[in-house]
Amino acid sequence: MLQKGNRAPDFTLYNSDKKQVTLSELRGDHVLLLFFPLAFTSVCSAELCSVRDNMAIYNNLNIKVYGISVDSPYTLGKYKEELGLDFPLLSDFNKTVSRDYGSLYEKFSMEMLGVSKRSAFLIDSEGVIQYAEVLENPTEQPNFKAIQEELSIFTK
Repeated sequence: MLQKGNRAPDFTLYNSDKKQVTLSELRGDHVLLLFFPLAFTSVCSAELCSVRDNMAIYNNLNIKVYGISVDSPYTLGKYKEELGLDFPLLSDFNKTVSRDYGSLYEKFSMEMLGVSKRSAFLIDSEGVIQYAEVLENPTEQPNFKAIQEELSIFTK
């Protein structure tokens, strides 16, 4: 299981605009990765809208936020548009990144296999994890208060 102090596993995924995003190419930037189970579900929508509504917190500290799910880039594009999200959504359709981050349900509700667990990883500009939270219960949201407390390291 990944934890604070570990190097964040590198990846390349397609965003909802069908462009590749590679984590290692973001070195020099602070990154918040938010894995979520499925687009168009109530808890995922509430979580991502909460992030959208608080983007000033992340923008003021130059933190790049990315949502990640196993949905296709096409589904994520429609979802991003519908929610008016102002941060990229990345498709882990092949489930490799969710697995690398310990954020994959082998079996989810309704016998769905391989769905991302709701989780949050705050990664510093050197690619080191500064906050890691993987939730087993998909109805819970990450502890955004704890994440925001960790953001103080980026103001020093």
